[in-house]
Amino acid sequence: MNEEHNSVGGYTYTTPACFACHPTGDAQGSFNHNTSGFPLTGGHLATPCNECHTTGYSGTPTECSACHMENYTQTTNPNHVNLGISNSCGTCHTTEPGWKPASFPTHNTYYVIEGAHAQIANECAACHNGNYTNTPNTCVGCHLDDYNQTINPPHASAQFPTDCASCHSQSAWVPSTFDHDGMYFPIYSGKHQGEWNTCADCHINPSNYTIFSCIDCHEHNKPDMDEKHLEVPGYVYNSISCYNCHPTGSGGGKMLRPKLFRKQD
Repeated sequence: MNEEHNSVGGYTYTTPACFACHPTGDAQGSFNHNTSGFPLTGGHLATPCNECHTTGYSGTPTECSACHMENYTQTTNPNHVNLGISNSCGTCHTTEPGWKPASFPTHNTYYVIEGAHAQIANECAACHNGNYTNTPNTCVGCHLDDYNQTINPPHASAQFPTDCASCHSQSAWVPSTFDHDGMYFPIYSGKHQGEWNTCADCHINPSNYTIFSCIDCHEHNKPDMDEKHLEVPGYVYNSISCYNCHPTGSGGGKMLRPKLFRKQD
């Protein structure tokens, strides 16, 4: 019987299996799984009938989860339940044994793959290295070496933020969208060119680059600045006031108190 049923998917040498395929006792008209609504492929070819037909052959469900819910709930890499991954196994898996190879067409639900990342979308190990549970989803999680090895400008020594996306796109590192002189304040040109060593010289809070200081790194001192700004209305010795009156870092353009002229007799 084993030899005669060599090409019959799901064949087992049991009486219920015999009857299920030969309900009239004849070989002709016997049940062929491959012409049914559930053709057997891959790992299903070697699966005994009674593993799926646990309560008989009538009404056996064809949904993956009907047989594989335990596999779904016990999978931890990645954790299907915690991530809310669909239990329609066929979305990511074929019927090949071991659940491999697998795809993940819903990746963009968790992390959008675009630009240069799309070119390595099928090279899962490039980011996951076999671990799909603790993979970081921040740029620096994968690109810290790029950050540390960049010397133009030197990101690490200048204490640039490690939020790559604040300056770069996913398409390429170059061109960068960061333009300190044009968008914020001229430090690569004008009077401040070459007058600083690290970002921390002005950005005193490395976790928040919207905070900056003018008076902590300048040669200015409060007595001299108070004297020089005697005629400036609203003058206050603090960084925000410095920037408001000198948005380009130069002395020109600052607001001065209009001179008062005494009426002539």
